[in-house]
Amino acid sequence: MPASPYPKGPALLVLLLNLAGVTALLIWSVRLIRTGVERAFSVPLRQLMRRGGENRLSSALAGFAAALMLQSSTVVAMLAAGFAASGVLTATAAFAVLLGADLGSATVAALLNARAGWLEPLLMLTGVTLFLRSETRQWKQTGRILVGIGLVFLSLDLIGQATAPLRDNAGVAAVMRYLGSDLASAFLIGAIFTWAIHSSVAAVLLIGTLAAQGLMGPTAAAALVLGANLGGACIAFYLGLGGPPVSRRIVLGNLLLRGGGALLALAALALGLLPLDLLGATVAAQVIALHIAFNATVLLLGLPFVPLVTRLCAALMPDPASTQPPRVTALNEALLDRPDQAVTAAAREVLRMGEAVEAMLAPAMRLYALWDEATADAVRLREAEVNTINFEIKLYLARVTHAAALSPDLARRANELSGFAVSFEAAGDLIEKNLLNMARRMNSRALTFSAAGAQELADFHDRVLASVQLALNVLMSGDADAARQLAEEKEKVREIEKRLHAAHLERLGKGAAETVDTSNIHQETVRVLKQINNAFAVVAHPILSETGDLLPSRLSGPEDSAQ
Repeated sequence: MPASPYPKGPALLVLLLNLAGVTALLIWSVRLIRTGVERAFSVPLRQLMRRGGENRLSSALAGFAAALMLQSSTVVAMLAAGFAASGVLTATAAFAVLLGADLGSATVAALLNARAGWLEPLLMLTGVTLFLRSETRQWKQTGRILVGIGLVFLSLDLIGQATAPLRDNAGVAAVMRYLGSDLASAFLIGAIFTWAIHSSVAAVLLIGTLAAQGLMGPTAAAALVLGANLGGACIAFYLGLGGPPVSRRIVLGNLLLRGGGALLALAALALGLLPLDLLGATVAAQVIALHIAFNATVLLLGLPFVPLVTRLCAALMPDPASTQPPRVTALNEALLDRPDQAVTAAAREVLRMGEAVEAMLAPAMRLYALWDEATADAVRLREAEVNTINFEIKLYLARVTHAAALSPDLARRANELSGFAVSFEAAGDLIEKNLLNMARRMNSRALTFSAAGAQELADFHDRVLASVQLALNVLMSGDADAARQLAEEKEKVREIEKRLHAAHLERLGKGAAETVDTSNIHQETVRVLKQINNAFAVVAHPILSETGDLLPSRLSGPEDSAQ
């Protein structure tokens, strides 16, 4: 009997290992691009989404652009849901952002799939050079992005090589024939795989590459792609479940439209109503074109019905009853004789303080434009809670210190946490006593900022809010690279404050009535926001002092870490 031409035994294991390895490289490469964009351009992206919230169309365009840059509709979904929860975006605008982001993510897959052979080494050479030679964070992270794109191209080529022996494999052909006849199974496999790797971009690129190798027919590939869209919507829904009701409604609405649309498209595919042959000459081209066409259709048909779907989701997920649950604290008395655990418990409460101050800061600029007594009352309640937690942390850490002898490292950590708590409490005071009072004064006197002044304050507020969120991440992770980014952001905030002051004086010199009437409030708001930023930036100091990155007056040098 002649030997089988198909791989088996050890050869098959090696083939599968190669395929798993290059698939992992593809997933990691997509993530590398996303982290580079997040680290270098997070603030401009936030501003883009916030400014795009004026109407549904501009919101969708903002979501499309953000997803193009972030390579992920899921990340955009989490940002939009957070903006909606804080009142920066309306629910309908945030919903429209998600629909645009889905199309942006699909476009990313098409752009990454279209590549020239010479581009791959050029991107990686340029990216590595920028990362190693540049002194600024933006250029270093731009290098990271270029390396990520180059690695995506490389991984797609390697996937093609790894799967080449499977082209004429009878077993693989039988599986693909089955998936072509059982579209429901192919659909579920696409959804589950996308859910597992948390990236619809990587999933669609993999499906397209396998299709290009002739390993699957058009109907099986189409079902897998439609399943990937359901899986992508499920990722955002799952990640948003822990948020407030507004956030949950937005990701639910996206799941209803995108996931429901995928099911309808699957039914049309099963009935032979999808003209796949018109989408491209090859199965690989059809895969990418179907992905874009599907998300474009969901956007165009869904955008007019965004308010209706928003109301439906509000009915499905109503606001909970306004009963105030008892406050639960991590400051466990039973841990006093275990100082390491007690200090960790105190760190949890400091984080809770920071999150409460973040929630106070988020709606501040909205109150300047439109006073809302309920929102102001919520800010005051959180300020009282922050004061209480600060007192409890100081008392608890003092008891820990007296209950047991602390090691030098533990004593230093306890002292740092106490200092963080004091800084966070001071930031809360600034919001409640300064920003809140100025917002009330603006509304009671019917004052308005000039268009340029209002835009400056909104952008500055958004940058400070992003810095606060970064500080809380540093507090949790202790990551030196993130701490350096936080310290660099503090310097940027100081530079921006100077520019805003100069721009305000220039407008003031022109004698515009709006600028003159609100001059003191404008400058005081900028000053207070800078102080809030400084209060959170202290989180980076102990980490950078320990690593030797922080000198008495400035950072010791440019970012060198490749993490």
